[in-house]
Amino acid sequence: MTRFVLDTGIAGLYLDRKRGVFERAETEVTKGNRVGIAAPVLAELAYRAEGSPKRERSLQRLRQALGVWKLWLVDTDTAFEYGRIAFELKQLGRPIGQNDIWIAAIAKTIGNATVVTMDADLSAVPGLNVENWVLPIENK
Repeated sequence: MTRFVLDTGIAGLYLDRKRGVFERAETEVTKGNRVGIAAPVLAELAYRAEGSPKRERSLQRLRQALGVWKLWLVDTDTAFEYGRIAFELKQLGRPIGQNDIWIAAIAKTIGNATVVTMDADLSAVPGLNVENWVLPIENK
């Protein structure tokens, strides 16, 4: 079984049913794989929903997705992994955002999961498995 951790941008596309992300997630679940988000992604999505002109609808969609997604939380091992990753990136001269480090740390500590992202920052984390499920925009 493969675990896929959606980052905020990808999870947003899932919620909005855009660019093939929802369909790819369904395919992975059908194969017996786990699809979910890390706790910092939930916080960012909740923030986004709170500021949405369609707040109630956005919050409802998010709550519905939580019925399907696995939610991976921070534990002691994750906190130590965060410190290791942050220090390694500092040594490489490639700092990234704190939430991205949390996402990477959670992915690493739950069995070296694959992070699904469009974000080049997460690709900078040494040894992190990264995929992009976004279909290109078709020109019509």
